[in-house]
Amino acid sequence: MSYVDEVLELVKKKNASEPEFIQAVTEVLNSLRPVVEANEELYKKNAILERITEPDRQFMFRVPWVDDNGQVQVNRGFRVQFNNAIGPYKGGLRLHPSVNLGIIKFLGFEQIFKNSLTSLPIGGGKGGSDFDPKGKSDREIMAFCQSFMTELSKYIGADVDVPAGDIGTGAREIGFMFGQYKRMKGTFEGVLTGKGLTYGGSLARTEATGYGLLYLTQELMKCHGESMEGKTVVVSGAGNVAIYATQKAQQMGAKVVTCSDSTGWIYDPEGIDVALLKEVKEVKRARLTEYAAARPSAEYHEGRGVWQIKCDIALPCATQNELLIDDAKQLVANGCKCVCEGANMPTTIDATEYLQQNGVWFVGGKAANAGGVATSALEMSQNSERLSWSFEEVDAKLQNIMVNIYHNIDDAAKRYGMEGNYVAGANIAGFEKVVNAMLAQGVC
Repeated sequence: MSYVDEVLELVKKKNASEPEFIQAVTEVLNSLRPVVEANEELYKKNAILERITEPDRQFMFRVPWVDDNGQVQVNRGFRVQFNNAIGPYKGGLRLHPSVNLGIIKFLGFEQIFKNSLTSLPIGGGKGGSDFDPKGKSDREIMAFCQSFMTELSKYIGADVDVPAGDIGTGAREIGFMFGQYKRMKGTFEGVLTGKGLTYGGSLARTEATGYGLLYLTQELMKCHGESMEGKTVVVSGAGNVAIYATQKAQQMGAKVVTCSDSTGWIYDPEGIDVALLKEVKEVKRARLTEYAAARPSAEYHEGRGVWQIKCDIALPCATQNELLIDDAKQLVANGCKCVCEGANMPTTIDATEYLQQNGVWFVGGKAANAGGVATSALEMSQNSERLSWSFEEVDAKLQNIMVNIYHNIDDAAKRYGMEGNYVAGANIAGFEKVVNAMLAQGVC
């Protein structure tokens, strides 16, 4: 049995109740086989794969808070500090009812390689809670965030672990958490990213994941002799990533015709009205039915279905495992040329393989959605220097990072005889940097 297979078997045995984590590890280790085989004796002696698939530490804690009726509620909080070989742990806080330890571990594991790809000194971590912010008052959100941070503050710090936002954790939640951390510790430090501009946040952070996705997609198209101009794009999601991916795609001359949320989806053949989408989702925090009601050209459909719309480019920007094998077949049948992931692991393994086998240019989330964490690291730099860069400075740095990521993953795939396999290229490029740091630092 090969070293990769030994470790995969071990991971499945030790984490049998965590399917998302097993899925993530399986995808990464299978794509790393050529690298591991070329260095098998060294890696096995140093237990590299065992160490990189086992978190440094993981915390699970109770989060009690009081709702507007005076009733005490209890949620679970999580933080997984996965690997800090190249820098402090860095990764978002997800607030969603689906959150469990396995999901946080999968996200933290992915974050190791994503953060490495940015070329910035940040390690991999992730956290969150099964708390659902939807339908809660601002006071209830504050009560939860303060309780959550009271416990989390014991494990994080500007040079230790720097959380950020994720699904369900926006500027409001980050503000409440930062205030509580400052109150608990008595220090003003860059312990969270995604902060408001008045207290250490970075310009362009809100737009960063969506914009970064399009900067990489544009470079991919350019290197295949194509442009974004005139292309039809389907996007899933209607949160931060989807909104700003839509905005940047349309600035590049493409037409985005779909978006979706947890209850349904929109098809707008005239192109998504970004200002209206922002009004519905960021201001009113409403469902997409309100978008359809205000936009005569838009069709609203219950359930899921964005991938059935004919397109040149597909950008899954919602959540994990949202693009299934039947969706991949529909995209191929409709002539889709390119799929780039704006979310974390939104495409199932069989769907990914089908897209690759049928000539679709596919870039996974470790590379394609790294713009958010890259700009978070730029926020950390500004905090350390007590400086604030202009939107144009941050955006230019982001674009340069994303273009470099594309070329790094392309080069890594070519070096191991897998030209065009950008999933393997991303895993290899991210893995090599982390492993070299781990080997240099000894057994730790």
